[in-house]
Amino acid sequence: MKQTLIKGGRVLDPETGIDGVMDILIENGKIAEIGNEKSKIQNPKSKIIDASGKLVTPGLIDIHTHLREPGHEYKETVESGCLAAAHGGFTAICCMPNTEPVNDNQSVTDYILRKANMAVGVRVYPVGAISQGLRGESLAEYGEMKSAGVVAVSDDGNPVMNAQLMRRALEYAKGFGLLVISHCEDRNLTANGAMNEGATATRLGLAGIPNAAETVMVARDIALCELTDAPLHIAHVSAEGSVRLIRDAKARGLQLTAETAPHYFSLTEEAVMNYDTNAKVYPPLRTDRDRDAVWQGLRDGTIDVIASDHAPHSSVEKDLEFDAAANGLIGMETSLPLSLKLVEMGLLSLKDLIAKMSTNPARILELDYVGLKRGNPADLTIIDLEKKFTVDANTFCSKSRNTPFNGWELKGKAVLTMVRGKIVFDDR
Repeated sequence: MKQTLIKGGRVLDPETGIDGVMDILIENGKIAEIGNEKSKIQNPKSKIIDASGKLVTPGLIDIHTHLREPGHEYKETVESGCLAAAHGGFTAICCMPNTEPVNDNQSVTDYILRKANMAVGVRVYPVGAISQGLRGESLAEYGEMKSAGVVAVSDDGNPVMNAQLMRRALEYAKGFGLLVISHCEDRNLTANGAMNEGATATRLGLAGIPNAAETVMVARDIALCELTDAPLHIAHVSAEGSVRLIRDAKARGLQLTAETAPHYFSLTEEAVMNYDTNAKVYPPLRTDRDRDAVWQGLRDGTIDVIASDHAPHSSVEKDLEFDAAANGLIGMETSLPLSLKLVEMGLLSLKDLIAKMSTNPARILELDYVGLKRGNPADLTIIDLEKKFTVDANTFCSKSRNTPFNGWELKGKAVLTMVRGKIVFDDR
């Protein structure tokens, strides 16, 4: 029997309420026992991992990433994306369908999962397209994709502008037990905008994108969620008005969940003052007021999940004038330390943060394992909360380098990532 004993770490699991110095015994890839020091789980045959002084949590889950394969392997592959995930402390990731070809059918889903099976061991959950080719004209084959392994559908990167098609998507997905993840954007309002609309955009001479471009679509999709009684997840929330609408809708009991990304609570539009294209993202970085609203949404539970929205781009797409550069930044290797700053600032408890990066995504995706329980697969992350480091994009496992956080001094880092009892990253 293959055994591993993780000794003496602070085990924190929002799902079970465990928070204390404990040992975890792992047998054949599953959690066999969790006990406090008095229980003295002992087995001389076990491999010992000393977690003293470290935090042991359920494996982190990133509900929103882009792996670029197939089609744009020069930016990221499934293998390099999984390596980046493991180094960031993630045991599972969801990859969006805007590949080339689009993941709107069984063969592309099969391809991604085959690649994932050959990679480092991080779990990959593909997200299928809402519409064929992400064109927003006709629905993709949800049953076929569900059978192949998708856990949700989204046209992320593109909004579903046709409200009737979005209604049908919610109804159709509900029938297959699939979550709809909405990219909320009114393309008529975003037009040719390059950054957040306001005084900063005017000073820089750049066309702006109003908050309303996001908020009006959040309002529409909340109405459709209420009409269809189907689960809906709002991606990358960035605007004050969106947070307010989601809060009100959740108070009415709708099946609504939401995510934001570390750049929306770590940066504002000031980050693009020097035309840094690494800070050009979509939705755009917004104002102090919007960032404060995101903070409040995280604190009061309006926003359930912190996701990276990891979007790799090469210098070919980023080393251009600001208007022409691609939107997106890479985030899997900085998400955890940036999010830990919320704890340091007193905005979130450590327990709430781990819930938003682990157990909440697992519950939203209806995974058949949540938290650190006896019999569950041994998916866990060991975090050194005191580890300080300087972000160096050249050391990233991702194939891309488009981060505005390069050179930042951060504190707190994953030092071991384990999936099904197998160590996929170890930097203790």
